Amino acid sequence: MKSAILITYDQEDSINEAKGLCDAAGYEIVHIIQQDFLQKPKYGISGGVLERLEEISEKLRPDVIIFDEILKPSQNYNLASVLHREILDREGLILEIFESRASSAESKLQVKLAQLRYEMARAKEKVRLANMGEQPGFMGIGKFEVDVYYNDIKHRMQTIRSKLEKAGKQRELHRQGRKRMGFKTISLAGYTSAGKTTLFNKVTGESRAQSKELFTTLTTTTRRVTIDQEPFLIADTVGFISKLPAYMIDAFKSTLEELTYTDIIILVIDISDSVFELKKKFSSCMRTLSELGVEKDKIVYVLNKDDLLKQDEVNRKIDILNLSENKKLISVSAKTGRNVKELKELIKNISESHNSYKFNKNSSEGVKDTLGN
Repeated sequence: MKSAILITYDQEDSINEAKGLCDAAGYEIVHIIQQDFLQKPKYGISGGVLERLEEISEKLRPDVIIFDEILKPSQNYNLASVLHREILDREGLILEIFESRASSAESKLQVKLAQLRYEMARAKEKVRLANMGEQPGFMGIGKFEVDVYYNDIKHRMQTIRSKLEKAGKQRELHRQGRKRMGFKTISLAGYTSAGKTTLFNKVTGESRAQSKELFTTLTTTTRRVTIDQEPFLIADTVGFISKLPAYMIDAFKSTLEELTYTDIIILVIDISDSVFELKKKFSSCMRTLSELGVEKDKIVYVLNKDDLLKQDEVNRKIDILNLSENKKLISVSAKTGRNVKELKELIKNISESHNSYKFNKNSSEGVKDTLGN
């Protein structure tokens, strides 16, 4: 396991998430530096903190220094020049996790596309630094001219996009096939580590790999499940995370777009989180779903891990999330199976109400057509 010094925000939830990301990427944290602000222009941190980091780095000699924020290429270069260590920012760290987790051909292509987008954003700055004679070959760019280097990345991205487009068309054919066969579809969504895969296993009887590590699921898995004699297809999707850049969401669009076509979305929320963490994660999920163009009336809010709290605390958190009036809400424990049967009943009822709505809508349209004629 590689060793790392972690620089993160001085907030418990930020520290825990950053530690989770480091662990998922296979880094052992040997020291943590906590700061209120990580966006100073030159280094992200102040000169005083940099001096302290230099001393600690010399003493502990970590393999990498992980910066829990998105760094500009110039900031990354400035830090590396002073510390003589590899600097990995939040985006780079998440990409490493994605790379290690990708198992299907499609998810590997998606990760590669995200990596190239990350590289492209930094290409011009890297070339500029190399041309200035500052550490030629720094970060592996050699003496490439900017247009050659930049165009090479663009060409590789186009190749991957065309392959992903083919995969998307194949997905569309599968969707049409499911529709013809009369299958209703359910998709699990939520913040990474909310317990989506555990719930997926409990509902389907599967035994998919589940872990406290972040991003256990990168490849969408779909299984058939029968609820009250009606067949459904349920899919487990990649988890969301805060400060995930738009280009990463874009790279996984062919997987995440399933959420826009599905009949019901089960948004899994870890109700055992602290209030601050709960609000942050919930708003991050809702923002991502909104960016994907998901309709809110498709969402069922499933409050997971309620076995860790008393009912009063669960109710208080429901109020905090402004969900107390929502009828598509249920608290469950995916671990113990509590209320999973009731969740299935809720899904069945919603499905039936959707059918009823479509029937009424079509009937009223038929009446309009008759009147019009």
